[in-house]
Amino acid sequence: MGNSIRPVTVVPYVTTTTTTTTTSLFDPLDAGTLHLNNRVTMAALTRQRAEEDGVPNDLHIEYYRQRASAGLVLTEGTFPAFSNRSFPGQAGIANDEQQAGWGQVADAVHAEGGTLVMQIMHGGRTSHPDLLRGGEPEAPSAIGTGGPVRGFSGKLDGVVPRALETDEIPRIIREFVDGARRAIDAGVDAVEIHGANGYLLHEFTAASSNHRDDVYGGSPENRARLTVEVVRAVAEEIGSGRTALRISPEHGVQGVPEDDREDVLATYGALIDGINDLDMAYLSVLHADIDGDLVAALRERFTGAFLLNSGFGHVTELDEARHIVEDDLADAAVVGRQLIANPDLVRRWQDGLELNTPDSSTFYVGGAHGYTDYPFAE
Repeated sequence: MGNSIRPVTVVPYVTTTTTTTTTSLFDPLDAGTLHLNNRVTMAALTRQRAEEDGVPNDLHIEYYRQRASAGLVLTEGTFPAFSNRSFPGQAGIANDEQQAGWGQVADAVHAEGGTLVMQIMHGGRTSHPDLLRGGEPEAPSAIGTGGPVRGFSGKLDGVVPRALETDEIPRIIREFVDGARRAIDAGVDAVEIHGANGYLLHEFTAASSNHRDDVYGGSPENRARLTVEVVRAVAEEIGSGRTALRISPEHGVQGVPEDDREDVLATYGALIDGINDLDMAYLSVLHADIDGDLVAALRERFTGAFLLNSGFGHVTELDEARHIVEDDLADAAVVGRQLIANPDLVRRWQDGLELNTPDSSTFYVGGAHGYTDYPFAE
C-alpha cells in the first residue's frame, strides 16, 4: 500500500491578546500573615454587649462564631486600658479576664475555619469620667467634641478632655502594645489599630483637634507621628504581618473635620510613608467617595493589602462590594450592617439568596435579640 501524503493546511497568522482575569469578591486573599477565604471582610461594629468589667461573654462567642465565614472577622473596638474606654458595653483587652474571654471567641471562630482580627482603640475625648472609673478623658488638646456622650448613667454632656503631656505619650504607646500582645496571646490572628472616626489617634492626626506645639502637633508629619509610632511599636511586638491600621480621612465625625484636601494628602501621606516599610497585614480606609482621587492616591501610596468601605450609616450592597474588588479600588471590601443582619452573608451574596434586614433599634441595647438571633439561610 502506497504512502499517502496529507495536504498541508495553511493557517493565516492571527494576533492574540492576553485575557485579564477579574478578581472576584469571593476569591481568597493573602494579607501579611493572614489568609482570607474571600474578600468580604467584617467591619468593627459597636454592639455594647459587655458588662462594666469589659469581659467578652457567651454572647460575643456566639456572635463572632456565626460570622466566621466572612473573609476576615474584625472585633468591635476594644480598649487596652480602663483609662481609655469610650462607651458602655465596650469589651476590653486590658487584663487577664478579658484576654481569656477573647481566647474563647478566637477558638470559636477558628473552629469554623475563620480568621479573627482585633481592633484596638483609645477613645480619647469621646469618653467621660462615668466610663473611666472617675478618670479624666485625655486628648491631644483640651478641646471637646461639642456633643453628648453615652455613659453607664445614660446620655451625658461631653466634657473637655485633659491635654496629654509629651512625657505621657510613651504610656499611650505602651497601652496599645500591651493590648496587642494580649490579643495575640489569646489566639487572635492579627490586630487592627484604630486611627479613625474621631478617636484618640485620629484626634492627633487632624489639625482641627490637635493644637499642640510639641513634636506631636503642628506640621502634617508631627500630627501623623503618634499613629506611626503606635503602629511601629505594635509591629515590633507582634510582627508586622499581624499588624493593620484603620483610617478615615475627611470623615468628619465626632467633631474632627478635615476640610483642607492639601493638608489631608500631606498628613496621611506622611503617615503611610512612616509605615510603608513594615510589610503590614493591611491598611483599611473608610471614605464616602470610594471612587475619588483621595482613595486612589492612598491606595497607590500604600504598598500592602488595601481594604475599603464607604462609611457607617450606609448599607453596603453587593453591587458596591463587587465594584470595590472587581474594579480594583481595593483588595477587599469592608462590610458592616449587612453582616449584622446576615451572619452567612458570603453564602447569601454568592448564591443570590434573600437577605435579612438589619434592625437598627437593636444595635446598642444589649442582649441576644438583634445580636445572635438573625436566622441563617435555609
